[in-house]
Amino acid sequence: MNPDSLTEETIAQALRFPAHAPYTEKEIRADHPLRPAGVLVPLVRHASAWHLLYTRRADGVEHHKGQVSFPGGASDPGESAEQTALREADEEIGIRPADVRILGRLPQIITISDYLVTPVVGVIAWPYAFRVYTPEVARVFALPLAWLARRENYMLLTRSETGRHVITYQPYDGELLWGATAHMTVEFLKILGMIAER
Repeated sequence: MNPDSLTEETIAQALRFPAHAPYTEKEIRADHPLRPAGVLVPLVRHASAWHLLYTRRADGVEHHKGQVSFPGGASDPGESAEQTALREADEEIGIRPADVRILGRLPQIITISDYLVTPVVGVIAWPYAFRVYTPEVARVFALPLAWLARRENYMLLTRSETGRHVITYQPYDGELLWGATAHMTVEFLKILGMIAER
């Protein structure tokens, strides 16, 4: 499938019927409590091609320093995943909530740091005047959806100490996409039919 032929409507339709159901309450509470979190998966249209927007965390942050991520964080009490994702994107890189067209959600994931993360997919206009909060974010950049979908650009590794599977991409423009953010990226591409289920 040519990702650049997708419309906002077809993407939103695909997100209504994700391949994986959300975690059940029993699964979430099986081991220990998890903290809810939301991230924004920002889609932009640039040069007639779809791109995903990422950030690289600053080296001075307490957790995940220097790693590539989507804007997001822990939910405040009573917040929906959408509210969290929009608030964090505004705080981290200055995307105003009114400028985001929400298309839907990706399946939740449980991270090794005990967060239950709900990824929220939204479209923003391009170019955009970001206001980057530099104590947290070192860089904002975009990767083409077509490049992200090519199987030769990513691999599935197994961590010997935990046995967990980790997705890691080849470097692109000096940036290394891996871990939970790569997992969310691949899940999105699967939902869009750009990557076959294995």
